[in-house]
Amino acid sequence: MNWFTTFITSSIGKKIVMALTGLFLITFLLVHCSVNACIFFNDGGETFNEVAEFFGSNPVIRTMEIVLFICLILHIIQGLVLWGQNGSKRPVKYTSKNGAANSTWYSRSMGLLGTLLLMFLIVHLKDFWVVSRFTDEITGGSTTLYAKMNEAFDNIWVVVLYVFSMFSLSYHLLHGFQSAFRTMGWTHRKYTPLIKAVGAGFAVLIPFIFAMMPIVMHFNLID
Repeated sequence: MNWFTTFITSSIGKKIVMALTGLFLITFLLVHCSVNACIFFNDGGETFNEVAEFFGSNPVIRTMEIVLFICLILHIIQGLVLWGQNGSKRPVKYTSKNGAANSTWYSRSMGLLGTLLLMFLIVHLKDFWVVSRFTDEITGGSTTLYAKMNEAFDNIWVVVLYVFSMFSLSYHLLHGFQSAFRTMGWTHRKYTPLIKAVGAGFAVLIPFIFAMMPIVMHFNLID
């Protein structure tokens, strides 16, 4: 196992771990967004609750939750380590530095954007995942996940937090999506522009759908 430990603690190993866990989290976002988007059926949350109950009781999905949290923790740890290492490589800053010359501001701010997302994630898990997994409020039938969403998004400050966090997610994905493919060496003169286009579309569409959920529920645009 020495070779494995050496690999994952090396610079390239850390980047590969970031890329692989990032791609897994991107897949999760797609599934999670698809499930939550069921609220737009505008049927009082009936379809959403049915789909959420299926995912919450399916043993395969529950097992994948463990994989999800492992990937999430690894992604956070490796991201913070890489961010710290990148900052320490140049302890004495140049007198003049044009950072925008070779990179975008969001690619240079992945650590900050990731930290903001981590803060949002803690609130999100407390409001929904903890309630649905560690209490009997939903399983006992006293309420539904859709009702919990309505309750949470009745608070305008929660809505603001979610919308603001989705901006952070969008910029995080805008860099992370194509960066993961580049790290894995999955680049090609013919297909790289397509990957960038798909990544940009994903980075806009998924956070937009997530952001619209608290907005439409807070302003009673759906039943």
